[in-house]
Amino acid sequence: MSTHPGHAYLGELLPSICKIARAAGESIMSIYESKDFDIERKADQTPVTAADYAAHHLIVEQLAALSPRHPILSEESESISFEERARWATYWLIDPLDGTREFIKRNGEFTVNIALVHAHDAILGVVYAPALDICYFGAEGAGAWRQDGDAAAQPIRVRPTPDCPTVAGSRSHASARLQDMLERIGTHELISMGSALKTCLVAEGVADLYPRLGLTSEWDTAAAQCVLEQAGGRLTDTDGHRLRYNTKESLLNPHFLAFGDDSRDWATLSGD
Repeated sequence: MSTHPGHAYLGELLPSICKIARAAGESIMSIYESKDFDIERKADQTPVTAADYAAHHLIVEQLAALSPRHPILSEESESISFEERARWATYWLIDPLDGTREFIKRNGEFTVNIALVHAHDAILGVVYAPALDICYFGAEGAGAWRQDGDAAAQPIRVRPTPDCPTVAGSRSHASARLQDMLERIGTHELISMGSALKTCLVAEGVADLYPRLGLTSEWDTAAAQCVLEQAGGRLTDTDGHRLRYNTKESLLNPHFLAFGDDSRDWATLSGD
């Protein structure tokens, strides 16, 4: 096992990764604003657009130049076997355009997600929403932050869960299982949102819980999980175990819960 990259190194990397995410966001927005883009379907029937590929190529090229010793796994990468991935101690995990459905719907709720994973844990994460010009970022030893446009970045922190919790729900993936969980939670407010922004809402204390009782992939969660954890929150499976990365052949996540504090036992309410 290689040694941890070090908090000083992560702190030095963060501004560069934010810059790369913003550059990818610019490439996405140039296509978004053209109002004329093709929509393809992958083998699993999820949508993909020219914006996904444009952001992928930009991020991969710039990360390779910035830190050539770390391999890169992207949603739009060619398939990489677990036999090869299992040898990676530290690597970049990216979703060039998280929320392609939101991009297609033109509601602005999509993000660029870039994470650095070491020893199966996300230790640096940047989540940039180009249509909103909001960047969430964090790293071990550097805390969690939100930057709006060119304004100074502000530290963010989860909040204690109030009597009436705010739950962030998926705009494009609502399910009967989520409705059942909301009934078990009782009195609550619901915010519908796309992409990794839901986890970031918990990180900044706007929401208290984001339950995802459906399929996601590892690149969907890593960057936002790092931001949330550095803001004092947790992202766990429905048994309470922290989500970890590159531990198996499949890149699918288990169902998970992102939450701010442990004052309520959210896992018992999930129904899983």
